[in-house]
Amino acid sequence: MIEPLYIPGDSPLHRLPAWLKLLALAAAGAGLFLLRDPRGLALACLVAALLLRLAGATVAGVWRQVRGLVWVLLAVALFTGFFQGWQEALAVVLRIAAMVGLALAVTLSTRTSDLIAVCERVLMPLQRIGLVDAGKVALALALALRFVPEIWRNFHEIREAQAARGLGANPVALIVPLVVLTLKRAQEVAEAIDARSL
Repeated sequence: MIEPLYIPGDSPLHRLPAWLKLLALAAAGAGLFLLRDPRGLALACLVAALLLRLAGATVAGVWRQVRGLVWVLLAVALFTGFFQGWQEALAVVLRIAAMVGLALAVTLSTRTSDLIAVCERVLMPLQRIGLVDAGKVALALALALRFVPEIWRNFHEIREAQAARGLGANPVALIVPLVVLTLKRAQEVAEAIDARSL
């Protein structure tokens, strides 16, 4: 499987087992939602930034991953600030930024295959009682992790190509080729899965 986000390395963060990183991420997420003080949340953002650096991320690389989130954060901040006050808005933005930073640090320092294996092991008890098929859920997660970055990359390539042709911000000229490319790739993957009897 292609590793779209993983950065190879030998840092202490890379050497931690995937299950421990995911468990720590879940605990951090719960803790961040209990934390209300902006100073504590700012400290969590600093910790996330240090972990990203430890994972080998660059400022430019992190920006490429999160730039789409900036507008969402701005909208959330304005909405929260208007209805609940600006201190609460700051807390919400810091909380989301810290959580995204921590999740990105885990993703950058852990192979996708390791993350999928942990998820499959976690789902095995549910498979034993017949609630889910752990293998199929793991496959769906693997495909999502694989194709979201590819769709994002295709989006930028098509946008640049359309801009070069002078089509500017024409949404139809952008969306139609993106949908066609995505469906074509999905068909290829479906055929490969069928060929392997999965």
